[in-house]
Amino acid sequence: MITLPQIHNGQALPLQNVPELAVSDFRSLILERVHRGRRISSLFGMPDGDQIMILAVLAHDSQGMLELCRMRVHDRYPALTPDVPQAHWFEREIAEQWGIVPEGHPWLKPIRFHASYVPGRDAWGRDRAMPIEPCVTNYFRVEGEEIHEVAVGPVHAGIIEPGHFRFQCHGENVLHLEIELGYQHRGIERAIRTIADCGLRIADSQCASSSIRNPQSAIRNPRLVHYMETLAGDTTIGHATAYASILEALGDMTPAPRAQALRAIALELERLANHTGDLGALAGDVGFLPTASYCGRLRGDFLNITALLCGNRFGRNLIRPGGARFDPTAPAVDNLLIRLDKTFEDVQNAVDLLWETPSVMSRFEGTGTVSRQDAARLGLVGPAARSAGVDLDVRSDLPWGIYQSHELPSVTFQTGDVAARAYVRWFEIQKSIEFIRDMTAALPDGPVLQEVPGPAQDHVAVALVEGWRGEICHVAVTDEQGQLRHYKITDPSFHNWFGLALALRGQQISDFPLCNKSFNLSYCGHDL
Repeated sequence: MITLPQIHNGQALPLQNVPELAVSDFRSLILERVHRGRRISSLFGMPDGDQIMILAVLAHDSQGMLELCRMRVHDRYPALTPDVPQAHWFEREIAEQWGIVPEGHPWLKPIRFHASYVPGRDAWGRDRAMPIEPCVTNYFRVEGEEIHEVAVGPVHAGIIEPGHFRFQCHGENVLHLEIELGYQHRGIERAIRTIADCGLRIADSQCASSSIRNPQSAIRNPRLVHYMETLAGDTTIGHATAYASILEALGDMTPAPRAQALRAIALELERLANHTGDLGALAGDVGFLPTASYCGRLRGDFLNITALLCGNRFGRNLIRPGGARFDPTAPAVDNLLIRLDKTFEDVQNAVDLLWETPSVMSRFEGTGTVSRQDAARLGLVGPAARSAGVDLDVRSDLPWGIYQSHELPSVTFQTGDVAARAYVRWFEIQKSIEFIRDMTAALPDGPVLQEVPGPAQDHVAVALVEGWRGEICHVAVTDEQGQLRHYKITDPSFHNWFGLALALRGQQISDFPLCNKSFNLSYCGHDL
């Protein structure tokens, strides 16, 4: 049996210590580990000479550890997806980015619709002389005289992000939903990393300055954090925390306890704001205006509390490598608690109306069900997983920072429907309130921002954060000068979009808005 190196969340190890396996051994090991309870947190390709190195990060939640392994491929390898469905989206991304074909993949098509990063290599068989030729998707179709197709988007009626949804229906009954994204693709990962001596074409991007592309300054460039804060605007704290943890892991330093506590408070405030907004939006989707109206305002109240910490409602400019930029005074903390208690009281009154209204619960219960088995096999994370009985929460399974000493138990439900996803949000709101009260009551003394040593050379670092949508995973690889060789980001929406497609099977097409909102996934967080 192959032994894999294990690290804690927020740690780094020398790249040479990550075993490089033959393709057959890599595939067998991933299958064996997943079937024994591990799950794929990240699976991505990076250039390595004239080949592509594929690196896997496996989460061993019951042991609180991460395992890493890698393999080299040139143009193809046997797909993992037929035996490990949670690899489905990852392998499509690898195919699109690097032109590597996962042979036997049952659903191989682009996920963001951009040209391969390797000139002349394309997984879709397009004209290699035209590397920017667009790829046309062959949509899944259900055949039959009584089958009809409904296409929605990418432009929608509301002021929301673009995404295309294609329903195969029999009457009002949805047989299959195909989700096509990529309209928000901004090339963020390409903008924040520098690849040396890879022989690849690096396209100029309007969003990337020359300083960020400079290998001597890329990984510690102060502008990088602004890219992280806007990966998904409603998850500013989550992604900024993951990025800061990466640099701290590579520099082998730990932020001061006070900084850790402030980060956790901000992260839970981000959860409070978004969960409250989601409950209001769910109420709006079934036409229940009392809760919808109140929660819209109360979401803003939680955002305003975040502004007390740093002057920005979304928490921008708060999290930095080495700690936090702002340190609240005692009167500011007291004000925060007063406003927190008042807002929570109003949220409780508004949300209780949902559970007490039979017409609301009749729409929530039994709608958009995802079974525990399917949630686990697809690798769902966050409330989408916990509502189906999959007990996964980075804060308790792979704790980092202040969560290592202050446990925040996860909340699970069993039915996997819209009602369960709503209940999980409500119970998490209550636990986040308790956590913030505990943190502020015993806020440690000391500094909030410290210098981070330079990054280690030829290392790989992994940082996981439990954002409000679920697990955020950042991975960084440095070169022999300690500069950024590769940076990989996996937003929780990347794991969960196919879960929404599965939830619609057997539902009425009119249930789509409600199911969609119960997942409330990010388009831009997925597209990067």
